[in-house]
Amino acid sequence: METQEKLVALADRMIRMQGYNAFSYKDLSGPMHIKNAAVHYYYPTKANLGVAVIDQTIREINQSKQRWADLPVDQQLEQFAQLYARDHEAELVCLMGSLAPDYRTLPETMQAKVQQMGEEILDWLTDCITKGREQGLFHFKGDPYDRALLVISTLLSALLLARVLGGDTFQRMYRQLLADIMV
Repeated sequence: METQEKLVALADRMIRMQGYNAFSYKDLSGPMHIKNAAVHYYYPTKANLGVAVIDQTIREINQSKQRWADLPVDQQLEQFAQLYARDHEAELVCLMGSLAPDYRTLPETMQAKVQQMGEEILDWLTDCITKGREQGLFHFKGDPYDRALLVISTLLSALLLARVLGGDTFQRMYRQLLADIMV
């Protein structure tokens, strides 16, 4: 892994653990044993680095969606939810969950990328949920987009609440979410 990729990976972890506004380039340069100037070489501003982290997450999500494309939609939804379960196991929150509280303080370029990430996730999730209902695999009242909002908000809040409440909070919310939608 090259220095630039390592910086994005470390920044991603720091954002998911403590928030975007809670780390500096010094927090990146120390563990990587490089000078702050080296971080600035790759990412002149923190916003450039933040955009790179979001872009990397968007790419990873899109790659996952491509891998799941041939699976039945109920399995696609389970695979999507597993992304959050993996974050939970790693004691991280999702990138959206970490950036949302800081949204109003983020540079405009990052705000646009956070919106793009959210819209891409919701578009795919709405499509998945719509197909699942049409195929008789999912049962729920209301509009599929509204259900997609509830799915994503439940997974996001499960990660956040598990941080505070510990125990089996995430697993309980995760299981209930899937039980509420799947036939």
